[in-house]
Amino acid sequence: MRSAFDFSPFRRSTVGFDRLFDMLETNDLAETGEKYPPFDLVKCGDDEYRIDIAMAGFSRDELEITAQQNQLIVSGRKSDDTDETYIHRGIATRAFERRFGLADHVQVSGADMHDGLLSISLKREIPEAMKPRKIEIGESASSDQGALEDQRNTVDA
Repeated sequence: MRSAFDFSPFRRSTVGFDRLFDMLETNDLAETGEKYPPFDLVKCGDDEYRIDIAMAGFSRDELEITAQQNQLIVSGRKSDDTDETYIHRGIATRAFERRFGLADHVQVSGADMHDGLLSISLKREIPEAMKPRKIEIGESASSDQGALEDQRNTVDA
């Protein structure tokens, strides 16, 4: 399904945002309808973020966190090695896979589980080569051309 918005003016005036426009046009950013497990996105600082995911009933051994390219994948699989018989089971323990799209240069800096919450810390680390730098303005061929014209005018006079 294509977006109703036309991104072509933005495509003409920007460089390197093709992936973002493709995602917006194909609605890849739309909710998939999956709401389990619930999570919070927290901005901790200018370049620091945290994802808190409710993991009631899961242990550290039953969870897996994978960071690849611009995507963070959190998956869990509960082992069914209990001998208990449930009358009612209200705590969801089904297998899941939750995907989060990460911006360029966002890295996972750590993960911790406390009080049933899995907290994944993220940090944007822009490489030195990508940071803004001042460009010195030097003499160019046009200023050399002006000096040559001055010399010609002096000789002709």
